[in-house]
Amino acid sequence: MPTSPFAPTSALDRLMLPVDVPTVSEAEELVKKTEGKVGVYKIGMELQFAGGLEFARDLAADGKKIFLDVKLHDIDNTIEKAVRNVAKMGVTFMTLHGYPKTMRAAVKGLQAEGNPNLCLLGVTVLTSMDEEDLVAAGYRGPLAEVVETRARDARAAGMGGIVCAATEADKMRTILGGQLVIVTPGIRPAGSAAGDQRRVMTPAEAIRAGSDYLVVGRPISKAEDPGAAADAVVREIESALG
Repeated sequence: MPTSPFAPTSALDRLMLPVDVPTVSEAEELVKKTEGKVGVYKIGMELQFAGGLEFARDLAADGKKIFLDVKLHDIDNTIEKAVRNVAKMGVTFMTLHGYPKTMRAAVKGLQAEGNPNLCLLGVTVLTSMDEEDLVAAGYRGPLAEVVETRARDARAAGMGGIVCAATEADKMRTILGGQLVIVTPGIRPAGSAAGDQRRVMTPAEAIRAGSDYLVVGRPISKAEDPGAAADAVVREIESALG
């Protein structure tokens, strides 16, 4: 079975921490508290609009793996050129919505830039959405079929991986094999509140289901000791890996 060049090699590698704070100074503090305890730092939209893009560049230059969660979706030419610029930033992962044309344009941009070190991730269906939300957005559903279609489209487009709920990881692993990595948000350690996430799993459940990378946010960032909370998640991942 082909193995993705972006496949994680350790339990620590698999933990992605969203740096979802409003300022770079708060982001710096969170990174300091979790230094060496997470594999990837995810920079989302909140921080991107407050100096987060430069912060992402700085972290990448410092040797940290960065997930730029931009969820791009636009006309082909814009996507292609945007990806070419992102490829120069030194980040390891970036997201775009999993529409076929959008993904094909992104892959074209990455190939034109000649950067094999950026993993393009196609977002299937946001983990904050359920069947009712999907219907309200104009999709016929069912949700599982939409996720499966977008996963197949991502593979056909030459993407590096997908983002889906951990509850769908098992089926997506069957479809994708080891060719694409599977990133799963909505991970909540036992006893944690689900918050605005609808389709959730614990870290151990997600790993056993076939997830490669786990996005664990508030249970770590809002903990009294974020470093210790990250350590606990890594230990749970290790136990699930056997």
